[in-house]
Amino acid sequence: MTTAFHAEPIAPTALRELRIRDDAGSPPHPYTDDEGDAPLRCCLRSSTAGERIALVSYAPLRRWATRTGADPGAYDEQGPVFIHAEECGGPADDNPGYPWARPGALRVLRRYDRRGHITGGRMVDLPGDADAALEHALVEAFADPTTAQVHVRAVEYGCYHFRVDRP
Repeated sequence: MTTAFHAEPIAPTALRELRIRDDAGSPPHPYTDDEGDAPLRCCLRSSTAGERIALVSYAPLRRWATRTGADPGAYDEQGPVFIHAEECGGPADDNPGYPWARPGALRVLRRYDRRGHITGGRMVDLPGDADAALEHALVEAFADPTTAQVHVRAVEYGCYHFRVDRP
């Protein structure tokens, strides 16, 4: 599926910093993933068994606000994300559709304005055509002219998956 919106991974600069100290101030603890299937936010794919990964705390709005001068205030939040323990080169160009768009998955799409304040959200129970459902929800989100970006998160654990910026 060709998507109208681009899923943004965690930026390379942020990844370099997170591999030293995460956004909660803790050093990462890399380990070998014995099972695979961890959602990697550096390259927007699932891990495979045997890869070295780390679970780190990430504050996407805080980092965005630092770059843009926004002030998310109380909407600043941090949470756990999986990344490769070492640099991985980012997403592959041949990765069609949205990452982790699996039928039956519950996703929340949170809309943020240019200040970094939440302007709305929508929960999506992904149907058989999960990519189309996410696409529809993103069209709906960006129909609001105040929406600057959308964060896609897993409902079950609240984990940040990726960001989509206004085209």
